[in-house]
Amino acid sequence: MAKKNPKRIGLAIVGAGRVGLFRGEVAARHPMVDFIGLADLREDRLELVQSKTRADFATTDFRELLKRPEITAAIISTDEHLHVEPILAACERGISLLIEKPLATELAASKRVLDQITKSKIDAVVGYTQRFRRRWLAAKEKVRTGQLGDVTLVTSRAFMNRLVALDNYKRTSDPSKISPMVISGTHALDIVMWMMEAKKPVEIYARSVDKALGPLCKGIDATAGTIVFEDGSLYHAAISWALPTVWPGAVYSLEVGITGTEGVLTIDDTHRDIVLATTRNQSEGYAPDAQRRVDFLGSYPPGDMALGELRGPMREETEQWLNRVCMGLTTQHATAAEAHNRLMLTKAFDLSAKRKKAIPLPIESEDA
Repeated sequence: MAKKNPKRIGLAIVGAGRVGLFRGEVAARHPMVDFIGLADLREDRLELVQSKTRADFATTDFRELLKRPEITAAIISTDEHLHVEPILAACERGISLLIEKPLATELAASKRVLDQITKSKIDAVVGYTQRFRRRWLAAKEKVRTGQLGDVTLVTSRAFMNRLVALDNYKRTSDPSKISPMVISGTHALDIVMWMMEAKKPVEIYARSVDKALGPLCKGIDATAGTIVFEDGSLYHAAISWALPTVWPGAVYSLEVGITGTEGVLTIDDTHRDIVLATTRNQSEGYAPDAQRRVDFLGSYPPGDMALGELRGPMREETEQWLNRVCMGLTTQHATAAEAHNRLMLTKAFDLSAKRKKAIPLPIESEDA
């Protein structure tokens, strides 16, 4: 039940990129948000996002923002490899957090962050936006209530055009620190592990290929592998983010199959039901390219811009988090512990592919 006397919110947004803007515009419309402050190293982004959210304060120093007395909650939406320091600074204030995945890009840093969140006893959740789409919620409910019996096999296949990969590799000085599993495959992984939350993974076997992105940016094209659970059930996952830039899916095209002793559930999340073809360049999606003139509408995970507002899962995720902060509501957000577990599993995929052998789970930071 919601609290009868909701708390007012002073919100810090650290990272004024695409996601910071999306969430900031949603927060600006929330009735309990009294103050919005922004931090980003790029002054042009600060100016743009401040104008769109009517933010009360903007700075290039996230520590200056997080020290302000008005701040009671924070969204950490910097580039993936820059999450750690803002999270630790927010922990010092003891404020509620919504952190874009992952907690960190290295397992040791992720464990350090998780330990500090636990020590500070703060409410910190992580942005696995797919959990807020109705089809995955409907699937979760059927699995949770035993409609399939005991789940024995899950498969997932994620396809993405290479714009996502090229943008991520462009923003890092060390391509070995990122991979399709760590950056993007983690979304499918989280959905499946969320449904199989009672099962304990004990082993993983994986392989990767780099024939397309390797020559371009020393990147990995695709990874496929199998997780074995303690009870013998299996999860087979495949992720490729090396599809051509003209692939119509703005970002994610996902298929999942869940088989149990009493039933089966298949989910087509490829977005091929609404197809746009036009002579005009399409700007939707991640790092849009002028060649994109065909689009699977709805394939951009945050949602769609319509009538001047973001509509879809990222809006619902942000609104529910703000309600969680001000009214103490229970939500389906991923916890920091779950996010650390997902990073560990994606790192294990990459480690198994690198060593070309099965890896026992869990792995530790020194293994990764």
